Amino acid sequence: MLKMLCSSPKKPVLIHLLGLPVIMAALLLFAPIARAQMKGGKVKATIGAWQISCGRPAGSKVEKCAAVQSVTAEDRPNVGLTVIFQKSIADNKQMLLVVAPLGVLLPTGLGLIIDGKNVGRVPFLRCGKIGCFAEAVVPDTLKGKFQKGKTAMFTIFQTPEEGIAIPIALNGFSQALKNIK
Repeated sequence: MLKMLCSSPKKPVLIHLLGLPVIMAALLLFAPIARAQMKGGKVKATIGAWQISCGRPAGSKVEKCAAVQSVTAEDRPNVGLTVIFQKSIADNKQMLLVVAPLGVLLPTGLGLIIDGKNVGRVPFLRCGKIGCFAEAVVPDTLKGKFQKGKTAMFTIFQTPEEGIAIPIALNGFSQALKNIK
């Protein structure tokens, strides 16, 4: 499980409790779900600002659903994020996956602020054709902040000094989580 930490953008800190092999295994397990939902998934419902998108990951007999929100920066319509909350295949843990555009500064990670309070950073783990992926297990304390919050600001960096904050509306989040499987 990754621990989200507060750190300056010039000195990113990553602490992992289980090690790189577990992170790599998680990527192999969860990436197909995210791809299925972004490419072949069907929107089954809209709850507040969230869409419930469902699809069957390659090789799976079970449909998986996720709460998804795609937004662009208010001042830069060409810069956007897709935020996905889903449950893992292996152990049903709540996962956060954020797809950021190619060209983000990877060492700074993805900053997260909920209702004006700095929550921490999630590291970018890899980049692919559709963007760069930040992924983490969501502990109950963080899930509670999302459920009680009004706005989450995800910050990506193009340079160490230039952060782009992209707001995510949290209305409907609690109900959307009840609809993922």
